[in-house]
Amino acid sequence: MPSFLKRRLKPEGFGTPQPRKYIDLNEYDTGVDITATGPMVRVAEIYRYEDLRHLSDFVYNGDVLILDYTSIANDDLTLRRIISELKSIAKDVNGDVAGIGKNFLMVTPTGMKISRKKIRGTE
Repeated sequence: MPSFLKRRLKPEGFGTPQPRKYIDLNEYDTGVDITATGPMVRVAEIYRYEDLRHLSDFVYNGDVLILDYTSIANDDLTLRRIISELKSIAKDVNGDVAGIGKNFLMVTPTGMKISRKKIRGTE
């Protein structure tokens, strides 16, 4: 039998389990104050119409809001009410609202419009 077949197939220490090492991102100080960076993109889930009271504050404060409405996608009446209210909020702040993807809505603050034209990559 050739000598290379007699060698072990596994490298040393391969079969011994190694403890997992996790990085705690809170330990790292990036030096960036999140509150002073300006407008942010916020992602939120909406479960009922009443959630808009809290979520609309973000748009009024200048943040972009991406809403996941998967949990109420089958409730047409609630969804219509939410979309109507989001349109009113966007009109109040001179922003925009549009559907993105299957179960997502985006609401933008003052002076920010959403393009309805999809950018396609080259093939």
